[in-house]
Amino acid sequence: MKSFLPALSLLLLCTAAEAQQKPVAPQSLSAVKPATDGRVWGALIFATNNTAQLTGAAEQAPTHLPKLNERLAKVFPFKHFEILGQHQQDIFREYESWVVPSRDLFMKIDSKGPADKGGVNLHLQVWREQQVLVKSDAVLRAGSPLFIGGPPWKEGRLIFVLSLDRK
Repeated sequence: MKSFLPALSLLLLCTAAEAQQKPVAPQSLSAVKPATDGRVWGALIFATNNTAQLTGAAEQAPTHLPKLNERLAKVFPFKHFEILGQHQQDIFREYESWVVPSRDLFMKIDSKGPADKGGVNLHLQVWREQQVLVKSDAVLRAGSPLFIGGPPWKEGRLIFVLSLDRK
């Protein structure tokens, strides 16, 4: 065992000397950003006909979606719409993305690449806590939001809205 100690200490000295001669730039994990296929805005909206059910703490819709309430009223049989929560998220090319406008209802997004005529091909999963409620493939294009009717809630219904924010 004694015979290995001088050789080991000589090896450590050589390695330390080489490390001093070759400067190495520090690696930063934050400098590496994954590729994206765009950015989405997602919101959880409460739709109702009873104004007494509204919380009064509605958040503002993004500027890229003018007249959101009017558009929702054309699809869903409700008069009042309130944004309960919203979230912006990059759509990663090789990783799943999560849009989480509330702690109970959220969406998993997997990009399937660019769509013909613009937009992004997506595989979507709407989750409620630990359960998948909906799985679907969709093409999301700028100016054309996706409306997903969710479960009944209070005297109305929850709606998930997903919109391509920018490409």
